[in-house]
Amino acid sequence: MTGEERPPFAYEDLVALASDIVAKARRLGADEADAYILSGIESTVSVRRGAIEKLIEAGSRSVSIRVIRQKRTAVCNTSDLTPRALDELVRTAVELASISEPDEYAGLPAKEDLATETASALALYDESIESLSVDEMKDIVLRAEQAAFDFDPRVTNSEGAEFGAERGQLVLANSLGFAGSYPYTAASFAVSVIADDADGKKRNDYWFTAERMLHRLERPEEVGRRAAARAVRKLGARKVSTREAPVVWDPLMAGRLARMVAAAASGEALFKRSTFLVGREGEQIASDLCTIVDDGTLPGQISTKPFDGEGVRTRRNPIVQAGRFEQFLFDSYYARRTGRRTTGNATRAGDAIAVGGSNLVWEPGAMPAKDVIGGVRDGLYLTDLMGHSVNSVTGDVSLGAAGIWIEGGALTYPVTEINVSGNLTQMLREVDAVGDDLLWMAGTAAPTVRVARMTISGL
Repeated sequence: MTGEERPPFAYEDLVALASDIVAKARRLGADEADAYILSGIESTVSVRRGAIEKLIEAGSRSVSIRVIRQKRTAVCNTSDLTPRALDELVRTAVELASISEPDEYAGLPAKEDLATETASALALYDESIESLSVDEMKDIVLRAEQAAFDFDPRVTNSEGAEFGAERGQLVLANSLGFAGSYPYTAASFAVSVIADDADGKKRNDYWFTAERMLHRLERPEEVGRRAAARAVRKLGARKVSTREAPVVWDPLMAGRLARMVAAAASGEALFKRSTFLVGREGEQIASDLCTIVDDGTLPGQISTKPFDGEGVRTRRNPIVQAGRFEQFLFDSYYARRTGRRTTGNATRAGDAIAVGGSNLVWEPGAMPAKDVIGGVRDGLYLTDLMGHSVNSVTGDVSLGAAGIWIEGGALTYPVTEINVSGNLTQMLREVDAVGDDLLWMAGTAAPTVRVARMTISGL
């Protein structure tokens, strides 16, 4: 399989190269093998207070080979694609596999799970990113930073603005006869600024936009204004007394809540019994307003791809459907360990092959976001979370937080130095409103979400 989309920049035939690497491994005694190649170019332009701080353009290529011999596995990597280096890579991998510990569950995916379609319908490559000049990238971030300064005189400093663009090709071949390739592009930029209180206390915040297609990025002025507005709205922040109250999660924070659920739905966590979702497939664990989906097939999205890190076709995997916990996510290894089937959720980075997600979407509801907030008499509009205190076994959550206090259905004053806590099952069951304002931020999308009751710890 090769993608019909072909990047207009030159590459030698990396699909043939990956297939050759696999064939060499087989000749040297591997029972199974796969080769994973990434080849690309990254460009970065950073500015601060109107001046360029960093300009980088770098190309990189890497090869990772996985060898399985008598159920013993070894993974080796190199950035040297010369024939001599690749021969040495394959020999080393086969030798290391011969002395590693055997694992009866080691192996490639089942052949029938491998992808067969091309990437042409997925909109993974944008030619305009290839032709994007340094001056154009610089202009975008300068405009974004200036828009932040122009938004409010209390925005007094910048932590910088940065534009990043990448384009490349991903290739995977294995000894089951699979050979797949797809080109990709991505572009993003971010602005981070500092605002000053009347007494000189400083508050910082940021905003960013990331897309595969250049034309889908937010306008520079909008990103700058959003960054500034988020910083300014923190000025004069207060503490609040400890209480139980509704918490409205803004779309950025609701995306983080969705990621907590997705992490608990990992097949690895199931195998290790380190998730509160063990034994709960088919159970109503949440409000029927909760539908959370992992979907690697959405055209043009950052985490879309035709196949996962093992060559398995990607698909739409409902995790929670109208409150019902549907399924865990698997790569082929943890699928075998738990008597399941891969869901096309293998990720690959260096020598690590693991269970991971693709595009994660909390599907929107029908209520306008202003009405989600308007239905709260006294509660928190959550805009920031700090820390990573989530107990995956029990589902208990306790995180530092900040936001804006809601009184009489209206946003009033900023609050800080608080903590929000609850249990994921209870929180999901108490979701009583979901907005229609779906916001994509890189590979995660979520709307405004209201949880009827959480503990807010403060004074």
